[in-house]
Amino acid sequence: MKIAVTYENGEVFQHFGHTEQFKLYEVSGGKLLHTQVVDTNGSGHGALAGLLAQLGVDTLICGGIGGGAQAALAEANIRLIGGVQGNADEAVQAFLNGTLAFDPNVHCTHHDHGEGHSCGSHGCGGHCHE
Repeated sequence: MKIAVTYENGEVFQHFGHTEQFKLYEVSGGKLLHTQVVDTNGSGHGALAGLLAQLGVDTLICGGIGGGAQAALAEANIRLIGGVQGNADEAVQAFLNGTLAFDPNVHCTHHDHGEGHSCGSHGCGGHCHE
C-alpha cells in the first residue's frame, strides 16, 4: 500500500489543489517501510490525481478537497480520506490503526477560487473546479 498525505511543515496541508508537497508512506502488513517527501512541481488541482497515480499511490489523506479533484481521484482508483488535520505522521499511524478521524463528506472550504467565486459557508457541494 502506498499512502500520500498533502504535506507542509510536518502537518496535513488543508487544501489538496494547492499542496506543494506530498509525503509518501510505503506500507506492507500494517508496518511502515519507507517515507519520502515529493514536490508537486507546481501541478495543481486535477493534475495532482495523475501525479499520485504515476507514483503508485492508492490512498490519499488530506484536508479540504473540491468535487472535481474527488472525481479525478475516484477515476484513478485512489481512496480519499479527507477532512484530516494535524501531524501527517500521526495521521498515517492512526489510519493504519483504524482510529483516524476523517470526514467522508469533505468539500473544499479552505480556499478562494480566484474566479470571483468563494465557497463561503456552503462548502462547495461538489461544484468546485478542482
